[in-house]
Amino acid sequence: MSNDTIEMFDASEAETDADWLSILEEIGEEAGYFSPLGDKHSAFFSDLGGVLLVSFETLSGVRQAGGGQMPLGYQIAAPRGWSSLTILAHDETWFRDANLYGYVDRLIDDAFFEDFDRVVFYGAGMGGYGAAAFSVAAPGCTVVALAPQATLDTDVAEWDRRFLRARRYDFNTRFGYAPDMSEGCERVFIVYDPIQQVDAVHAALFKGAHVSRLRARNVGRDPQAELARINVLRPLLDAACDGTLTPQRFYALWRARRDNPHYLGRLIGRLQTLNRPGLLLRALRAANKRVDHPQLKQALAKVEAAQR
Repeated sequence: MSNDTIEMFDASEAETDADWLSILEEIGEEAGYFSPLGDKHSAFFSDLGGVLLVSFETLSGVRQAGGGQMPLGYQIAAPRGWSSLTILAHDETWFRDANLYGYVDRLIDDAFFEDFDRVVFYGAGMGGYGAAAFSVAAPGCTVVALAPQATLDTDVAEWDRRFLRARRYDFNTRFGYAPDMSEGCERVFIVYDPIQQVDAVHAALFKGAHVSRLRARNVGRDPQAELARINVLRPLLDAACDGTLTPQRFYALWRARRDNPHYLGRLIGRLQTLNRPGLLLRALRAANKRVDHPQLKQALAKVEAAQR
């Protein structure tokens, strides 16, 4: 498919997950290919241009996010004439499956990633783990991972008790410990909220001159959703794919939160729990100077009235 014939596909008519996978398979025949990888994963490839965005996503996440129920990686890459490869987990598998390993091995054997001028691996949470862990398949690539887990092996990360069911997976075999697997990358960008202590500890396990740990204070437990709300996610991945992403570029984009009512509302809500009325009043006055939002106005009026 050439850049002159880019088509934004739509899979939103599917009623069940099985229907949706069938539609995605049909789309794959035209866009590039769709390949089931056993019962737990699938791969969707859109062949457009010399930049490849590899995204690690979940079936439920794609279906619930809108966008014609197409993978996020495809939604970002296709309009720009970039290729995309989505590794799709049908459940919370943490991408730990021999069928997936075999598929990645075939990509390596076929020198698949060498056909592209630039390769970017992306994911959030579990997908961030997958992006970092499988980036070893494309030495010299860039990784953008939002609040990723480094591992859920209990010998290393017993302190992370959020995903107890995932402990049944083996994180010590192939593509296991994400920080080690990403050592051959050109750049690794780890975006995390330092207030989320468990996420911060995972981020600290990614080390090296090629790693940039990007602190997004108050981005919360779902950084992908929050960055999308304040219109930062797509510019972030655009910058990664065109080779201009730096820590300075990220923080310039992150400043958009200051003018976003949703972000400001969450920040005010957090301050309300601290029982610091003076700080809350200053924050509300600053927020109301930046945005015009009825709830922020009401909150400011209430705090000002209480301090009279």
